Amino acid sequence: MTATTHQTLRVTREGDVARVLLHRPDVRNAFNETMIAELTDVFEQLGTDDSLRAIVFGGEGRVFCAGADVDWMRRSMDRTEADNVADAQAMAQMYRTIDECPVPVIARVQRAAFGGALGLLAACDVVVAEADAKLCFSEVRLGIIPAVISTFCIAKIGVAQARRYFLTAELFTAATAPPGLIHVAVEPGALDTRIDEILASLRDSGPRAVREIKALIRAVAVAPRDEAIDLCVRTIARVRVSEEAQAGLHAFMDKTTPPWQKKADDV
Repeated sequence: MTATTHQTLRVTREGDVARVLLHRPDVRNAFNETMIAELTDVFEQLGTDDSLRAIVFGGEGRVFCAGADVDWMRRSMDRTEADNVADAQAMAQMYRTIDECPVPVIARVQRAAFGGALGLLAACDVVVAEADAKLCFSEVRLGIIPAVISTFCIAKIGVAQARRYFLTAELFTAATAPPGLIHVAVEPGALDTRIDEILASLRDSGPRAVREIKALIRAVAVAPRDEAIDLCVRTIARVRVSEEAQAGLHAFMDKTTPPWQKKADDV
């Protein structure tokens, strides 16, 4: 296993899985401008690694992420509107980089996630959380709004749920979260076992196919209907003739093991 410690992150690599951990446990992994920049850089770099099958994204210590750092928010009070635009653009780029990372991203959520931390979850592909973990779109309690995360969170929970939880800042648990935000809620202590099962499923799937469908889902979700259908038709035609698809289809017909599963068995 290799490990790299950044100022606010700890990144490890074991075989075909990278783990990105928020590394500010003394402030419940709250993020500031440094963490925003480091998350953006790390996910950009990991997204270029074709040998990666998955990224597990979590937080060190007792809490996944408490949202924005208090000291960072305090500094923003004295900044101009233009300065706040720049801060918000950097945050939006962070969420977008995680959301558009070609590698599947699995969030590992313990204890709590508040405010902007829910944007991190919405940007991930699979979210596994302790069932009693506490979550909240808490921004309006501070007189601000969940604006930057809206693009990503509304895509996951829909307008109807956003109109409730964004406005009320109600506290909910992973087990009672609005549909789409949390995929799997487990008992405390079972997080890693469930994540290992998901990793095994990803390794059974064609690595290029997984990346292709992740990109297609994102494109189809925002495309007009005719454009989406055309994109799907052209994409499957291209994928079918790819080396990976040909190997997978031949393995299925011949009742043999596809090459990526053989590699997964060696991990």
